[in-house]
Amino acid sequence: MGNSTFKGGTHPYEGKELSMDFPIRSCMPKEELVFSMSQHIGAPATPIVSVGDTVKMGQMIGEASGFISANIISSVSGTVKKIEPRLTPLGSKATCIVIENDGEYTPIEGLGQERDYTTLTKDEIRQIIKDAGIVGMGGAGFPTHVKVTPKNEEEIDYVIINGAECEPYITSDYRLMLERPEELITGLKVLLRLFDNAQGVIAIEDNKPEAIAKLTYLTQDDPRLSVKVLKTKYPQGAERQVIYVTTGRKIYSKKLPADAGCVVNNVQTVLAVYNAVCKSTPSMSCVMTLSGDAMAEPCNYEVKFGMSHAELLEEAGGLVEGGAEKIISGGPMMGFAMYDMNVPIMKTSSSILAMSKDEVAACEPTNCIRCGRCATVCPSHLVPQKMAEAAERSDLALFEKLNGMECYECGSCTYVCPAKRRLTQAFKQARRAVMDNARKK
Repeated sequence: MGNSTFKGGTHPYEGKELSMDFPIRSCMPKEELVFSMSQHIGAPATPIVSVGDTVKMGQMIGEASGFISANIISSVSGTVKKIEPRLTPLGSKATCIVIENDGEYTPIEGLGQERDYTTLTKDEIRQIIKDAGIVGMGGAGFPTHVKVTPKNEEEIDYVIINGAECEPYITSDYRLMLERPEELITGLKVLLRLFDNAQGVIAIEDNKPEAIAKLTYLTQDDPRLSVKVLKTKYPQGAERQVIYVTTGRKIYSKKLPADAGCVVNNVQTVLAVYNAVCKSTPSMSCVMTLSGDAMAEPCNYEVKFGMSHAELLEEAGGLVEGGAEKIISGGPMMGFAMYDMNVPIMKTSSSILAMSKDEVAACEPTNCIRCGRCATVCPSHLVPQKMAEAAERSDLALFEKLNGMECYECGSCTYVCPAKRRLTQAFKQARRAVMDNARKK
């Protein structure tokens, strides 16, 4: 079954030692919370509350509109102050519900009630996951109820927990595997109830020996569960790479993991499934890593959705004396620079990285020297040098012909480029243009 690694990839500085040994702390929000209706791939949710309404913690405030969409749940109790477009971490505006936190955290009826998942039908489990507003919390934000309802349910052979966490600096999944391993395994067992023929696999990079030991010990007596140790390499945590290394099967952009008999969810998503199904608690919070050489106290925090990034940063002790030249949301490879911290934490938020030096700004791109390093590290076996030429000329037909749509913007090519060319940015724009054209047609 599978391999220990894939061809290509890079070894950036890991930076995990800054925050990996600090247990998860809890952080409570202050007065105002902002809930974006666009925290997932697909159609934005539709607000179902009005200004002036009183809401309870755990109450649905935004309803999924369409098949690929997700509910939005209030993480506090309080009053709806405004419904208006607000800035999100991505730098764009989205319809948001602004709630004034009353500090009481008054729950909806039944919130937190224990539930025995073994008494539930498959349809009931899927409905609970949908109602809870769970989406992929590894960064993509794909609605989980859609993912666990494939056309070919009986052909699913593997339910994989992606515990690779290959992005440098981020350690939230690692801490969760250490601190909540039983809940994680129960969440996997809940998902396995949906797929009668599937094995449950927890895939973890070999730079996390404590998590590997703990989860191996806890799964050793269950024939349906196993731990797969992956070689530490970036982007080992990409869905395609996890599937290939775990099962030996390959998928491409036109194929879904289900087409290869796999369902893949990240650690926090599986824990969200556990909370929803076993604890009657919808998706209201996530664990974020605060790290980087300019972070005063690197750590991991459990935070409620809707809370401001600025507030979390302040709560965590702020920045070192010299401040940060760059603050990144997400990891250094696939995350994006933030220019305003007064934006809400969302379902896809994973970290705040504070860097004392903006290394990218200091790099002046020069001409390609045709060294071929980008092609050597590309996990999708593409030729980034040729794709970049097509993207720069806006030759979208050639970009597609070069399999440019197989790029998933991992940043490995940009990372190794000695000419410091901004390859990933060019591919991101070209891919978006291709998708826009396809939509128009």
